[in-house]
Amino acid sequence: MPISFVVMFVLVGILSSPAMACSTQVIANANVTSITKSQLRQIFLMRQLYWPDKQKIVVFVLPSSDPLHQIFSKCNLGIFPYKLDRTWNKLTYSGLGVAPIVVDSHQALIKAVTSTAGAIGYAEDFAEIKDKYVIQFQN
Repeated sequence: MPISFVVMFVLVGILSSPAMACSTQVIANANVTSITKSQLRQIFLMRQLYWPDKQKIVVFVLPSSDPLHQIFSKCNLGIFPYKLDRTWNKLTYSGLGVAPIVVDSHQALIKAVTSTAGAIGYAEDFAEIKDKYVIQFQN
C-alpha cells in the first residue's frame, strides 16, 4: 500500500511539473499574426531569415539553461535545447550564419522583441504582452 502511494505521488509530481506544461507564447514585432509550427522551427533553426514582407528576422532567446527556454524548445519546436545549441554553433563556426541573440532574463527578452523591428522570441503564457505582439499558430 505505501509503495502505490509513493508511485502515485511521484507521477503526480512529474505530470504537474513546469517542464511538462507547454506554457509559452510566441511573440514577434513583425507584420505577422500567425505562423505554422514548421515555420517557427525554421526560424529558430536560423533557416528562415526573412518575414514574408522581406523584413529580416531577428531571433532572441534565453540561455539554454533557462527552464523557459527548455520548455519552449521541447514543446514548441520539438527539439532538445542541446540540439539547438549544436545547430547554432555549426552555423556560427562554419561562417554560414549567426546564432540568435541571447538575453539574460525573461523581461529583457520581451523588451528586446517588442523594441526591435522584425524580432521574434517567446514568453511565459501569463506574461502581460500586448496582443499585437502575440503570434498564433496555423494548422
